[in-house]
Parts: sequence; C-alpha cells; structure tokens
Amino acid sequence: MISLNVAANLTYDVTRPTSFAFAIVAARTPHQTVTSESIDVGPGLTFELVPYGGNTHQLVRLAAPVGTLEVSYRATVELDAEPDDPADLDEVPFGDIPADLLPYLNPSRYCESDKLSDFAWRHFGHVAPGYGRVRAISQWVFENHIYQAGSTDGSSSTTDVLLQRAGVCRDFAHVAIALCRALGIPARYVSGYGIGVEPQDFHGFFEAYLGDDWYLFDPTQMTVATGLVRIGFGRDAADAAFATLVGEATLIRKDVWVGVDGTLEQDPGATSTA
Repeated sequence: MISLNVAANLTYDVTRPTSFAFAIVAARTPHQTVTSESIDVGPGLTFELVPYGGNTHQLVRLAAPVGTLEVSYRATVELDAEPDDPADLDEVPFGDIPADLLPYLNPSRYCESDKLSDFAWRHFGHVAPGYGRVRAISQWVFENHIYQAGSTDGSSSTTDVLLQRAGVCRDFAHVAIALCRALGIPARYVSGYGIGVEPQDFHGFFEAYLGDDWYLFDPTQMTVATGLVRIGFGRDAADAAFATLVGEATLIRKDVWVGVDGTLEQDPGATSTA
C-alpha cells in the first residue's frame, strides 16, 4: 500500500464571465482510494462535483465572474496495486474486445494510428504479443525521444513528435498509444499526478487493454506505476485536459505538488489502477 499526497493550485485572470470544468480530482477506483480531500474555490464561489467515466472520475464545474479565480485541491490517496504476472497478459483478439472499448483502437486527433501501421509492424511485429510488446513500445518511445519542454504545442500530433523526436509527457504517451492502436491493442490517454515528475505538473501517461483490464505505462520513465494517481482518461489529451472553459480567462499560475508516504516499488510487474 502506497500513500501519496497530491495538491494543485490554479489562478486565472477572468476577463469575461466564464464557465469552467476542471479535471483535477483524484479518481475513485478499486485500486485507488481517496482517504482525505479538500477543494477550495475563491473568492466565495460555489462549485459542483460532476461524475463522469462510469462514476469513477469527477469534474469540478463552476461559473466565475470577471476578476481573479483561485482553485485549490488537496488529497491523500492510497494506491493498492495488485501486480499481475506479465506472462499471463496477452493481447485480446479483435473479435473479443468489448464493444465499448473499440473507440480506443481508432485514430484520434493526436494519435494518428492509421498513418503508423507499417511503421509499427516493422518495429514491433517481431515482438511476442502481450504485455511484453506494449512494454517494448513504451521503452522504445523513451529511448528514441528527448523530453524537452516547449518543443511541442497544442497542435502537435504523433507524426509531428516522431519527426522531431522530442516532446513532453503527453507527446510520449500519444506516440505509444498510436503505436499500440496500429497493432490492434486498445490504448488510452490518462492524466494524473506522478511522484518524481520534473518539472512537476499534471502528468500524462497511458493504459493498454490486456487480458481483461487496463494496465499502466509511463514512457517518460519519470515514475513507476505505483507512483501514479489517476485523474481522468480519454482517447488522447484532448479528452483529458485539466481545464476546459467557455468564456475568456487566462491561466496566470499553476502549481502542482506530489509527496509520498512509504517506499515505491520500482518494478512491481504489470500494474492496474483502473
């Protein structure tokens, strides 16, 4: 059992009345328990928690007037990962993939898997199907890309990142997701908190569907599966932004902090926190 303390502080300059939806709340899953939590929105604003993602994830929704908006989140989260033997986790034949997971095989805005089929099979077709192949993809992304802040922006897709071989956590995840999908492995983007992320920020990683569950991978290798707290998920980062707004507001400060109580397992095996 690992206990992580997470926090996020966001400050906005709101220049027109604006509606916000924040994905900053730690998810509730069978392997991830929130033991304490606080949400503060100021000055003096009310908010509501709205469930999504099968009622395991929550959005903070609010309407802000013109002025300064401050949002603060604090939580203690216990991670009770149950490692599985990677040798037991095979890829699921297309005909057996649950229908509600089929969208995670399709190309999406940032994960252009339809353009990478030949590339993926040339590089990973010889690797035995299953957990080991997804891990090989994640390792290849880590070894062949430079983590470089400012090297990409909100319009950068998988093919852009592959060409320049540089990006940030979301780009590493997008490349791995696209390669998995090109091989017929359902994969999805996950946003969350991660111990050891540098510079500290909301972290992007991914999950692959193997056997009958989702399993975590972090191509940046900044942390391990037992050091990740899930917030939300989607086809790519467009579905899991920490803030979505309608109106006019500028983010002027963002602080994210993660601390750990206990010792992290460096290689616990195939780990699911879904």
